[in-house]
Amino acid sequence: MVVSADRLPAVTYGVATSSYQIEGAVDVDGRAPSIWDTFSHTPGAVAGGETGDVACDHYHRFEEDLDLLAWLGVDSYRFSIAWPRVLPDGREVEARGLAFYDRLVDGLLARGIRPLATLYHWDLPQVLEDAGGWERREVVDAFARYARVVAEHLGDRVRDWSTLNEPWCSAFLGYDLGVHAPGVRDPRRAVAAAHHLLLAHGRASRVLRETLGAGAQVGIVLNPAPVRPASDAADDRAAVELADGLRNRVWTDPLFRAAYPDDVLAAWDPIADLATLHREGDLQEIAAPVDLLGVNYYTPLYVGARTSGHTGPAPAGPGQDHLVEVPGPAPASALGWSIDASGLFDLLTRLHTDYAVPLAVTETGGAFPDPVRDGGEVDDQDRIAYLDGHLEAFARAGEAGADLRGFYVWTLLDNFEWAEGYAPTFGIVHVDRATLRRTPKASAHWYRALLADRAGAVG
Repeated sequence: MVVSADRLPAVTYGVATSSYQIEGAVDVDGRAPSIWDTFSHTPGAVAGGETGDVACDHYHRFEEDLDLLAWLGVDSYRFSIAWPRVLPDGREVEARGLAFYDRLVDGLLARGIRPLATLYHWDLPQVLEDAGGWERREVVDAFARYARVVAEHLGDRVRDWSTLNEPWCSAFLGYDLGVHAPGVRDPRRAVAAAHHLLLAHGRASRVLRETLGAGAQVGIVLNPAPVRPASDAADDRAAVELADGLRNRVWTDPLFRAAYPDDVLAAWDPIADLATLHREGDLQEIAAPVDLLGVNYYTPLYVGARTSGHTGPAPAGPGQDHLVEVPGPAPASALGWSIDASGLFDLLTRLHTDYAVPLAVTETGGAFPDPVRDGGEVDDQDRIAYLDGHLEAFARAGEAGADLRGFYVWTLLDNFEWAEGYAPTFGIVHVDRATLRRTPKASAHWYRALLADRAGAVG
């Protein structure tokens, strides 16, 4: 192991989940379909035809899962609220949906665990997608209304909030590549979705601050990636700059500088009517104060230019057809993602240097083979090595001056991994798909011991 408890920064440590990936109970207590309910029931959309209908049945087993969190000894739990549970038709409040989150939050606080709530982790009510979804400006007002309803109900107990999780995925995997819900393949709609997601963040941030008052922490969660060249060729190095704009700066520059990068605008101009889409005052609204920038990190992005002779798919996102995404070097996770903890250090120090914003690692983790022994035990030494290396990179970033506030492992439970179904397992707790029995893996015991050692070192 390369990290020790006494090297860990004095910040919040926790685990993260999301509503559609674990809750199940998709038609219980007034919940209406989300875009992921519709997408996962579309033939061929998800590996194995799997859905989140049951997931981990967290909706009915949340007390057991809260006890797992208490056993782990985490400071905080990052979870998301299901928009279609709270406002199933996009307008009328469903009290039973809010009551579930009352029980969840109260259970966390009773165990001494601080909640970090995310308003949107991809489960848009289907009724709003039917009206145009993130392509239409009207969804911004719908999101602001949702934010107000939830904040008025839970804000007396939940003081840490994120508006969106990984809008890059919502816009580009959902509306450009079509491999995530709602399964649209239209780059023009993807550009519109990206802008409206940013605008929704800005408007909801204002609503949250008005509703929650002083002392609340409001932020957003992005999934930036360090972009690395496929070779040292000049065209490949130029490809890196554009890919960085369309993966990273497209979000951070509007959020922190109230401006889209020039290279992004140039790439998008042939695709969308930006003069109509980007209205006066939008960028000022997007650039609302951010108390905490969440960073989800899994792997670097390696790109090259087609003019350098590379072939293959372009990176996700409009305006990159002349670029190629290439595989990263070994070792890799079960999903083929190159494992490189140095990328986390690079990201955190760059974001600190460029934007001087408080940072938390809100997701990092690995999917690994996870062979299950009798009794449900999993000796996932590969995941322990992954987390150990990334915690060491996190500690180094703090030592280099980055303003770090938290570290959250993805994820608590083996869950529904979106278009990949249930085959990739990221959890530190094994979930038997037949019985839903929870069994902590070796990585859960390791994380628990590390946090206990840290508590002793701090104490």
